[in-house]
Amino acid sequence: MTNLPPDPPSSPRSPLGFDEFIAILVAFSAIGAILFWSIGRRDRGFDWVGIPGLLTPSPSPTVSPTVAPTPVPTATPAPILPLPKVAPTTPSPEALAPAQPQPFAGIVPVPAPVPQATPTPTPTPTPTPEQQQPIAFVDVPENHWARPFIDALSARGIVSGFAGDYFRPDEPVTRAEFAAILQAAFDQQPGSGEQAIAFTDVPADFWGVPAIGSAIRSGFMQGYPGNIFQPQQQIPRAQVLVALASGLNLPTPQNPTQVLGIFGDANQTPNWAVEQVAAATDAGLVVNYPETNVLEPNRDASRAEVTASIYQALVRAGRVEPIQSQYVVQQ
Repeated sequence: MTNLPPDPPSSPRSPLGFDEFIAILVAFSAIGAILFWSIGRRDRGFDWVGIPGLLTPSPSPTVSPTVAPTPVPTATPAPILPLPKVAPTTPSPEALAPAQPQPFAGIVPVPAPVPQATPTPTPTPTPTPEQQQPIAFVDVPENHWARPFIDALSARGIVSGFAGDYFRPDEPVTRAEFAAILQAAFDQQPGSGEQAIAFTDVPADFWGVPAIGSAIRSGFMQGYPGNIFQPQQQIPRAQVLVALASGLNLPTPQNPTQVLGIFGDANQTPNWAVEQVAAATDAGLVVNYPETNVLEPNRDASRAEVTASIYQALVRAGRVEPIQSQYVVQQ
């Protein structure tokens, strides 16, 4: 008997790893998917080319033949023909008349309101020197008899005072000062080309030369014989009344003596002044204080008396309104 070598021992079987198991599972899944897809396409036959990813031919680019564009024929512009001349037609008057609006049915037309002319407002007058406030003189109290006259003329710039707002109502007035007040009250300015009247006692540089010349030319005042004026002389009351009556051209009363008979001292009136003083009395220019029947024609006139008489002269001339005063002599 032949001794045979013993069978080699069988090697132990290694178990499948996880990765191998996954590979086998993926392989079977792929095969099953292919079979399922092939069965679904049994009507078309088994086409390996149709399997995605298998024997898929690369698409060849399709070349489109280049076609030359057909030229568009250019249209030939039609010639512009001149428009035929049309003779102008004059429209009828009816065509030119505006169409009258027709009211809607059932609606009563309301006439358009006629515009009313707006009246032009009257401008407010600009304040003049006549509307200024009077100067409050410290020596002219409210109860002074001449206060209304002084206020009225100071508000118009006709009379003024001295330093410190003093008026000095009882002081006398010189002839030059009286001429200056006349010039301011009656706006008497020397005319162009007129020569100033030369008095031997009035220097050319004297402050009152323009006023004296104006008073002479306007007929209010006169000089004395010998071509003298006596500018610094204090003017008497009779001269004030004569000057005002002469400058205003007051008519002489028919019986001057009878007019002056209301004054108890009428006989003291100078003969040369009787007619003019009577005219001034008749015109309401005489203002006597404190007794209206006492004239005192030869007494020097005070600043208050001159102011009152000049204001009354302005009333006579129609330039100011009358002031009610018990000291104005009434005929």
